[in-house]
Amino acid sequence: MILRLVRSPSLSRLLALALSSLSLASPAADGSDAPAASAVTARIAPWKPRAGRIRPVVAVVGENSGTELVDFVVPYGVLADSGVADVVALATGPGALRMRPALRLQPQQTIADFDARTPLGADYVVVPAVAEDQQHDPVLIAWLQAQSAKGATVVSICDGALVVANAGLFDGHRATGHWATRAQREKEHPGTRWLSNVRYVVDGNVVSSAGVSAAIPTSLALVEAMGGTEAAARTATRLGAAGWDDRHDSDQFGIGAGTVFTYVGNRYLKSTERLVVPVADGVDDIALALTVDAYGRTMRSAVSIRTPSDAPVRSSHGLLLLPPEAAQAQAVATRPVHELPIPDGPSLAALDRAMADIGHRYGTGTERYVGLEMEYAPAYAKR
Repeated sequence: MILRLVRSPSLSRLLALALSSLSLASPAADGSDAPAASAVTARIAPWKPRAGRIRPVVAVVGENSGTELVDFVVPYGVLADSGVADVVALATGPGALRMRPALRLQPQQTIADFDARTPLGADYVVVPAVAEDQQHDPVLIAWLQAQSAKGATVVSICDGALVVANAGLFDGHRATGHWATRAQREKEHPGTRWLSNVRYVVDGNVVSSAGVSAAIPTSLALVEAMGGTEAAARTATRLGAAGWDDRHDSDQFGIGAGTVFTYVGNRYLKSTERLVVPVADGVDDIALALTVDAYGRTMRSAVSIRTPSDAPVRSSHGLLLLPPEAAQAQAVATRPVHELPIPDGPSLAALDRAMADIGHRYGTGTERYVGLEMEYAPAYAKR
């Protein structure tokens, strides 16, 4: 997740990241951290009932001030859709979860509520990427340490890896994260063996994924662990995923001249349009998250939702989506906007549809830039 690029107006910051990406994109000299493409797909160990449970409990936890949208909603939605577990959306504190790059959600419980209701802890805890200034949040870190001590398997999505690493849970383990933060992870956490060229890594009671789009196969791997291969295959088919193996080429991603050109042009030189996604009760939360997240990274579009009567709406898997805040709603009301409906079709196909439309609206360079941020090869590989 390259939220730092999106938020920072500093070209020097971008160029610094470009320089660092030269080492990030290079495989180790001995190849020890680059699994072969033919490597056997990793599998998360099958769930073992504990504490008298007949169904596993999965907690997806976000930090209120800034949590990556796809990292949070896709695992929640895929796991809820599968029906193999009881899934709960948590926040570190009371109030809304502010998602990045857009949207607000009302969590179902706070971590304090969850501890009171589920004192034996979750079976699995999913940790999305959070805002940079919250990656050392003592409340979140202490809670993850406590959940791990109670027996939970902790699963990081994208740069949720930085949070889990800061909690010390990757020490002595293999793990991965977004391609762009590898140098940071290696510097700050030398006790972890950081792998590249893999969508997700399974090592005992910790699981980690590569960048944003890796939330999809990692979530299906969790379904397989809890409900079996057939349940995962049914879920993948229903949602529109081809599979969930761990094969990946992260070495292809890097910041070059084309990326810098697109970034500078989109951020400083080109116009921005407002896109509004109309939503109502039952909206497909997976498709919504993938769509909004992709457009929200273009730097050419400001994306928001519109709810009936400016009231909260309940998504297809039970998430409470909050209407835009007053300032954002006023900006939409006073500027020309374009509607961006969520098309029908399999939920996970929304990402490819969004990428294709971004390429049509803003050009292939922008489509590739979004693919770079989301570590999504089909979009990034286009020329």
